[in-house]
Amino acid sequence: MNKIKHFNPMALREKYSVGNLNKKNNYSSFWLGNDWDTKSVWDDEDDKPKGPDLIQLASYRRAIANFVNIVTSQDIPVTFNATGDSYTDGKKVVISSKLDDKLFDSTVGLALHEGSHIKYSDFDFLKDLENNIPTEYFHRGNKKGYSKNDIMVHIKNLLNYVEDRRIDYHIFSNAPGYKGYYHSMYDKYFYSKVVDKALGTDEYTDENIDSYMFRVINLTNKNTDLSKLNGLRDIWKVLDIKNISRLVSTEDAFNTALDIYDVILNNVPDGTEKVNDDTGEVSYERADGSGNSEESTEGNGSSPSKSGGQEESREITDTEFESLLESIESGEEKDSPSDGGSAVDVDVPESSDKSEGSPTPDNKVLLSEAQKKTLENAIKKQKKFMDGDIQKNKLSKKDKQAIDSIDASGMSYKEVGKDLKDNSGWNKVGKTKCILVKNFTKELVESNTIGMIGSRHYYRDEVEEAVKEGLRLGQVLGRKLSVRTESRDTKYTRKDAGRIDKRLISELGFGNNNVFSQTFVDTFPDAFLHISVDASGSMGGSKWTNTMKSVVAMTKAIDMIEGVDVVVSFRSTQNSGGHSRRTSAYRPIMLIAYDSRKDSLVKVKTLFKYLQPSGTTPEGLCYEAIMDEMVDGMKDRESYFLNFSDGMPMFQNDDLDYYNSTATNHTKKMVKDIRSRGIKVLSYFVGDSDYDRDRSMNDFKQMYGKDSQYIDITSVTAVSRTMNKKFLEKN
Repeated sequence: MNKIKHFNPMALREKYSVGNLNKKNNYSSFWLGNDWDTKSVWDDEDDKPKGPDLIQLASYRRAIANFVNIVTSQDIPVTFNATGDSYTDGKKVVISSKLDDKLFDSTVGLALHEGSHIKYSDFDFLKDLENNIPTEYFHRGNKKGYSKNDIMVHIKNLLNYVEDRRIDYHIFSNAPGYKGYYHSMYDKYFYSKVVDKALGTDEYTDENIDSYMFRVINLTNKNTDLSKLNGLRDIWKVLDIKNISRLVSTEDAFNTALDIYDVILNNVPDGTEKVNDDTGEVSYERADGSGNSEESTEGNGSSPSKSGGQEESREITDTEFESLLESIESGEEKDSPSDGGSAVDVDVPESSDKSEGSPTPDNKVLLSEAQKKTLENAIKKQKKFMDGDIQKNKLSKKDKQAIDSIDASGMSYKEVGKDLKDNSGWNKVGKTKCILVKNFTKELVESNTIGMIGSRHYYRDEVEEAVKEGLRLGQVLGRKLSVRTESRDTKYTRKDAGRIDKRLISELGFGNNNVFSQTFVDTFPDAFLHISVDASGSMGGSKWTNTMKSVVAMTKAIDMIEGVDVVVSFRSTQNSGGHSRRTSAYRPIMLIAYDSRKDSLVKVKTLFKYLQPSGTTPEGLCYEAIMDEMVDGMKDRESYFLNFSDGMPMFQNDDLDYYNSTATNHTKKMVKDIRSRGIKVLSYFVGDSDYDRDRSMNDFKQMYGKDSQYIDITSVTAVSRTMNKKFLEKN
């Protein structure tokens, strides 16, 4: 029969978009995009922050969870474990905390695999496996020298193998685009070069359980030779991988596993009967002389031979072994070298020149003890994979709590700085990552992961009082802005069309035809306001408390106006590297602290007091990060962008130098982009003195335009006056 190759649609993507792919992470790089670039920025390992990148891990988990939910059509939790073993319990998927560009594909595949088990496998049936196994198999296995527990392990391993084939078929047939992730998973957790090569040697060719288990769980390996064991071809027919779709349940897979075990028991020789002289109890010693527990055996399957150990054997040298492994990896070696037997394709085995049960050559090709140890470890790894017992890197309890809070906050990276230009020739320009936080939560406060959020910072008491005062003043301001919700009727008479004005009917006799009136209703459409606040360190002291008072007052006021929504964001920088001395640890950060479309004012009252100024001023970089979210909320509404800031943009990391004309020109461009989307921009310069105003206002107006102005931030009345004027403007 001709070999049938798997069609992999990912290959087309690979062929036609090679230039855009990360070679270490082929499948994910296609859709992750630049925002997901996980290459290390740490040239010096001593400077690399200790522990995982929690923000990146949270983003990974969200993406993987989306994959799992799409494939399974179920809301299956995806989590990292902090304590205990990792396993799929039928309710959730546990993934490793060790994730980077080299491991992401295999982790996606593993999550999909475990998630599909949750959807398709019957865990209740699996938990009651002992009672589901017919008694006859325990009797037959016992006569071969195996205990009840050994037999349960055998059948469980076979069931795991068949069930994996059944489950994978569902994903491969219903979601073929995800095949690549499965291939990456199997390459990492199941396949190995030593197994590939061992299949072509005379290891595991004696008729014992270890040999059959090794050969069976590797049936779909390209190097499988069905002539290596008696009954192996019958097992292939029982499995019938081409028609695996016939197995529609875990119970079907179980029955197939029993049929495979039946073939194995038919070919494993009976044990030697032993009778206890004292008790008369009958037991059986395995024919190969191994111990009573499968796990206690060496498991190499090549111990004493079928013909009494008379045939000669040859151990291949380490050099030969490495050469064979390299040939497997390069694809040069296809067939078994010992006997010329044909390999087995994933789907359909070719016919073999060797007949069933034919003897092996006198000159057996075996592995050295060190090579056997390598092989044994690979087999253990395979069995752990099938059993769902994959070793996964654990997070500390503290890191898990932090990542849970980060995940709940919607925190992620956003690539910014794509359009940066340096006219001076001195500044380094390039792209960097901005941290975007979409939801401000109490858990985020308690996690202490964000520099501008502190559970107990220096200004806490003053800010808490400013928030209270802002809410009180907002009540007053709201009444002043409520005029926006009122409609005004204006009547125009002596029109040539409209409704007849009864008072003018008498003029018809005098040739006046303009006896109609028209009434116009003057209303304001729904509006959206985005308030963005500079939270850099220079905003500290009275600037901060007064700004918070004004922002809270405006938020409260808008809450009183029907048809108007408001979003409040704070921008600063974040040191993601703890105490690292390298500037590469720094990132711009944009925090969406309040969104009236989903938040209540309780959030303002309870959480705003934890906000504190810190870091530098990445202005335009933060605007770039928030652009899409801001624009999405402003569709089909009168939209306003209001900025509070006290100075010029300034930021630096290993990616870019963001100051002077580079920063001001970029911020100006971002503000222009905002206006081009139909959004009105108003910017308040917050200063402590006339000196601040005189020194910076020219540059400030250059960035924000004619509507920018110096504001007495201590006067909520002044703020309300300018905002009321802007709100009541008619297009």
